[in-house]
Amino acid sequence: MCGIIGYTGRRPAGPIVIDGLKRLEYRGYDSAGIALLDGDHELYVARSVGKLDRLDAHVEGTLPPAVAGIGHTRWATHGEPSDANAHPHLDPSGRVAIIHNGIVENFETLRARFTDRGATFLSATDSEVIAHIVAEQLEASGDLVEALRLTTLQLEGAHAIVAVATDEPGRLVAARVGNAGGVVVGFGDGESFIASDLAALLPNTRRVAFLDPGEIADVRADGVAFIDGEGRAIEKAVKTQPYDPVAAVKGRYKHFMLKEIYEQPETALDAVRGRYLPDLARVSLGDEFPFDAERVRRIRRVILIAMGTSMHAAMVGRHYIERLARIPAEIDNAAEFRYRQPVIDDETLVVSVAQSGETVDTLWAMEEARAAGCPQLTVCNTPGAQSTRVADGTLLMRAGPEIAVASTKTMLGSMIALHALALHLGRVRGTLDEAVEAEQVAAALRAPAAIGQALLLEPRIAQLASRYAQREDFLFLGRGLSLPVALEGALKLKEVSYIHAEGYPAGEMKHGPIALIDENVPTVALALDDGLRDKMRSNIEQLKARRGPVIAIVSAGDHSLDGVADDVIELPPIDPLLSPLVSVLPMQLLAYHIAVERGADVDQPRNLAKTVTVE
Repeated sequence: MCGIIGYTGRRPAGPIVIDGLKRLEYRGYDSAGIALLDGDHELYVARSVGKLDRLDAHVEGTLPPAVAGIGHTRWATHGEPSDANAHPHLDPSGRVAIIHNGIVENFETLRARFTDRGATFLSATDSEVIAHIVAEQLEASGDLVEALRLTTLQLEGAHAIVAVATDEPGRLVAARVGNAGGVVVGFGDGESFIASDLAALLPNTRRVAFLDPGEIADVRADGVAFIDGEGRAIEKAVKTQPYDPVAAVKGRYKHFMLKEIYEQPETALDAVRGRYLPDLARVSLGDEFPFDAERVRRIRRVILIAMGTSMHAAMVGRHYIERLARIPAEIDNAAEFRYRQPVIDDETLVVSVAQSGETVDTLWAMEEARAAGCPQLTVCNTPGAQSTRVADGTLLMRAGPEIAVASTKTMLGSMIALHALALHLGRVRGTLDEAVEAEQVAAALRAPAAIGQALLLEPRIAQLASRYAQREDFLFLGRGLSLPVALEGALKLKEVSYIHAEGYPAGEMKHGPIALIDENVPTVALALDDGLRDKMRSNIEQLKARRGPVIAIVSAGDHSLDGVADDVIELPPIDPLLSPLVSVLPMQLLAYHIAVERGADVDQPRNLAKTVTVE
């Protein structure tokens, strides 16, 4: 969730950029840096590992009177936190500086193109290659906007990028590629701003425009021009945001739930940063995982405990642990765990999944595990929460604040953390083939882009929501890794729209639920190309034989259910093991849009609270 800030105008840029970084520090604190254009065709660059106060102390009294500059605060992905790996990154000539939020999936190929010609790279990041490409394109085109546009065409993945060049000291150019990494442009009186978050621009301006995927902003003190990915000029609506902290955080979204659904590409980025190491083709959990190899090899069973959406994430995690680490794993509802007198001991790893870390049933279950001497990990979104103090180690979801009561992005962060845990356990225990780990690491690094592509399904899903919003019963079916997603789909619909919905294993349908099916009961069927699709097709045909409407969720390029299901939603390509990361998005969007159609209170559903602190 790296933070980006930029300014050009008449005031000294340094203090404005530093202040903007302070407002963005929650988006990353491995390192931070700034680049200021002093007007004499030189760049002032300062970078520092660690939290922002170290950079602030480093630059104190040294900032030049520059009137344009950029800043960045980072969570590491490629390359450990260090001064050299901090942004901004420069090309070898020092002519171009860039800041970047995203993962350059093909950076090794791009980097090799330059190293083969003798170019030198000073960092271990994927981002530095962007500066090299921008400089190359700037030399050829003579225009920074065109240089950045041509650069984006070479990058795989989803990105937010800001570039500056010494040739044009008052000009900032920003690009958004895909759905990961937001970019908001601020309009002032004789000055302009760029940020990754609206809140970072306040109180400097309330007049803003948001970049959509594939758009580029040419930002100068006296105005901003926009182009699309083909280089054609476009008009962007400039909106005045109310000076209200809640509205500022919500940004352009009508509800927090929708905003948080759209934050999931960045949640995925943050969840993989520093854990999935492309250069080593392996996962590293570092200090998050407190057990040595001997302790890990003593584990004979894993129990995952959770409730609600977290339990559905844990169900996905069970698949990962058994498939990748080959350890028997089971799921337990935290509220039931301590009452069944579980048979557990110091060879049972207990993994709690608790978004807030304060859910009382989960905490009681953790106490039961502690009394039995079990090693414990918690997957949590709140640093310092009670669950993190009880457990031996914590895997943070890294989802950022989640305001809507109905959880969305925290489930995504949980699933990625559990995937990383399974890979780590498998490698330490020697049950995971190196080639499989390398394949899964590469797939996880591609996941943020796929999640961003899945968000493009929203208009289609909104149409379906309008058609089905007045139904009072829904069925959700899935098998294997899709079952937890089906359960989550039913839960989301119940939570925010108040429609009765049931999630079931598809094989269980004929053992009772099929009696409910008629033309008034639609079914959402997850029929992915994961080895179980033919069985799902059979279930779908049984539903259709009873006049039940079917919405089928299928894998990329799969047209086998065209003409069979009433509606087919085709997901973007992703590794089958990571399919829940994209298949859960249509579930969330369908529930959201049905709730809006029905006039429900989306962010604060009746009778629900974000954290349950009583039994």
